[in-house]
Amino acid sequence: MLHGIHKQLLLALAAAASLSLSPSALADETIKLGVVGENNEQWEYVADQLKKEGVTLELVKFADYTLPNRALNDGEINLNTFQHIAFLRHQNKENGYKLAALAPTIIAPLSVFSQKIKSLDELKDGDTIAIPNDPTNGGRALKLFETAGIIKVDPKKGFVPEVRDITDNPRHIKFYEVDAANTVSLLPDVAAAVVNSNYAVDNNLIPQRDAIYIEKQGEGDENPFVNIIAVREDDKGNPLYQKLLKAYQTKEVAEIILRVFKGAQIPVFKY
Repeated sequence: MLHGIHKQLLLALAAAASLSLSPSALADETIKLGVVGENNEQWEYVADQLKKEGVTLELVKFADYTLPNRALNDGEINLNTFQHIAFLRHQNKENGYKLAALAPTIIAPLSVFSQKIKSLDELKDGDTIAIPNDPTNGGRALKLFETAGIIKVDPKKGFVPEVRDITDNPRHIKFYEVDAANTVSLLPDVAAAVVNSNYAVDNNLIPQRDAIYIEKQGEGDENPFVNIIAVREDDKGNPLYQKLLKAYQTKEVAEIILRVFKGAQIPVFKY
């Protein structure tokens, strides 16, 4: 009799142990998502939705564009969302990272702001313009000014020309290269500055209201300036990240982006 009771007790303990190790009974699963900038209301909404499924979304904030990919590559975070495809490709090539796009998020046009002029037509001979110093955003800024008719650059350089690749500069414009996070702080000192959308919004600059020129670009999967969620290549199939995508790719998130960023960011994901 005691033997039978002992056996039943062991079976009960085994069942309890099995239940405690099942995915639904585990402690909250956590995703660390790297972001740049202070306005992340859309991701706070996603965090609330994931919490209902026992998933904790932790936003890890970085001050500039040079750090999130290193942190992702080193395993300090699980995903990041701050960059476009062209920037990711360049980072992989330069640093030997093995990072990939998990899904598209938004398009964020570059904008030109100024405290001194109201149009690029007002630029004077020898004026200085602040642009980002990283290769992809810097090259993108130069292509913006080419589209505006201010300069011409070597067409062989594609999307990422450098200042030295300028082939025609009739107004002798000087391009001052600084960290993307700092271009907005130079507005009192330069004729104009190119500001990425997240830094613009962080400084209460709304492109449709305040910019003197906004980048013209097409949409579509082949656009190298479509922003993405990035992940380590080996983790693309992680089912936990599919939960994150399901919570993100919704009408509610698209509406939050349009409301918060007022056109500085345009959702491109399907829902």
